[in-house]
Parts: sequence; C-alpha cells; structure tokens
Amino acid sequence: MLEGIMLLWFLLTALSVLYVAIDIWSTPASVVLKWGFILLTAYTGPLGAFLYVLGCREPLPGLHERYTAVRWRQVLGSTMHCVAGDGVGILAGAAIASVMHLGGLLDIALEYVLGFGFGWTIFQALFMRGEVGGSYKAALRKTFFPELLSMNVLMAGMVPTMVLAMKYVHGAHDPTGPAFWFVMSMSLLVGFVAAYPMNWWLVSRHLKHGMMTVRPSTSHENHEAHEGVDAMRGAASDAVAQAVHAETGQVSRRTLAGMTLLSLLLFGTGLGVVAYLGGFS
Repeated sequence: MLEGIMLLWFLLTALSVLYVAIDIWSTPASVVLKWGFILLTAYTGPLGAFLYVLGCREPLPGLHERYTAVRWRQVLGSTMHCVAGDGVGILAGAAIASVMHLGGLLDIALEYVLGFGFGWTIFQALFMRGEVGGSYKAALRKTFFPELLSMNVLMAGMVPTMVLAMKYVHGAHDPTGPAFWFVMSMSLLVGFVAAYPMNWWLVSRHLKHGMMTVRPSTSHENHEAHEGVDAMRGAASDAVAQAVHAETGQVSRRTLAGMTLLSLLLFGTGLGVVAYLGGFS
C-alpha cells in the first residue's frame, strides 16, 4: 500500500512542479521567490502548488502588491524562502549521511550544518544582499539570527518525522530509492508547518522579508502612459503595508536572545522526542 501512495505522491509532485515552474514566470515576484516556490513544490508536492496559487499567484493584473500584503501571505513567503533554501542543504546532508552510513546525531548534525549554511549564505544573504545596499557582509550579519531561529524550529518539526519514519519505512535509508525521498518530503512538509509561527513573529518584527513584487520596468515610450497607474498602485501598496505592519516595533537584544533560546529549546524537544521513542537506537 505504501508503494502505491508513494507512486501517487511522486506523480502529483511532478505535475505540480511542472505547473508551478511554467506559471510562476508570469507572476511579478522576485526571482529568488520564484525559484523558492519551485523548490518548495518539489519538496511538498501538490501542497506547494496549492500554496503558490493561494498565496503568491497574481489573481488579476496589477493586484500582486495588494494581494500579497496580507500578513499570512507575507509569512508564507518568508517560511517558503526558509524551507526552500535550507531544504537543499538538508537533503544533501541526508543523502551524504546515508551513503557514508552516518546515523543518529551525526546525520542530524550534518543536515543542520549544510542546511543552515546553504540557507544563510546563499538563499538569505547572497540573494537578499540588495535589501541592505548590496553588501554581502552586511547581509550575512543581518540575516544570521532570523535564519537561525527559523532553521531551529524547522528542524524541531522535521527531525522527529524523518528519524522515526526512516526507522520503520523499508528502504528509507537508501537515497537511490523512492522511500528515502518520500520520507524527506514528508519531513520537510512537517518542518514547514512547524516553522510558520516563528516566521510570523520574524516578519511581524521586520526581521525577515515576506512576498516581494518585482515588475519589469516600462519602456521610455510607455512611461507616461503607465506613470499614473504605477503611482496609484504604489500608494495602495504602501497603505496596505503600513496597515499590516502598524503594530510592530523594535526588537531588543533581550527579546531576540529569548526567542533564540526558545528556538533551541524547541529543537532540543524534537531531539528528545526522537530519543524517547528509540529513534537513535
């Protein structure tokens, strides 16, 4: 029965990735978010495609700014960005650990290091350096703690699912077999759900970005015709964004330290659940 479920899952995932990969290029979002949604759909199958349609795809021309300004969609973009980037390193770490027959905490440590490293240095700092004036060093500094908090909670949900599933699903330790990728997909899906509340807090405090609208520049000939429309669109977008974030304030070092400790406790709780259920044996 499990083989049939996996076959159906991979079929739906392939169709979902194909749809998102084709459709998303007409959506006025940043390139990194486009690739992020493609990766998320590869991890989470039809759920990723559903989230793209419901949370990012422009419903009508010219409405993307206002459509994605709603808080939950902003948080969706933030969480998707985290899982997409971290997921590349996590999957690479899991595959390497399986080939090298690393188990238990060594497997998890490798996945954490590669996941955090890729997510922080590439998907966050490198791709988002334009948000801090183009400085990669400044981007690394600015994105470290948001990435750390999000990664810890992602792993808190993902690790128990992955370790316990691999213990009981036949063939789940072999990266050349379908069971391995099915288990990793389910684990990242659970990690996405677990990371969403933390990303809500990060977005609401302006520590992480959400959805971003990027439209191609109009030509010189069409500039005057589009100028008024762009001005009204920008004003509407700014008004919505201000309403969404009006209640946010500055985050103190003490608050950030407390949230960092909370994320580590959640990650530790996930490891404790695995140990209690015999996942490391």
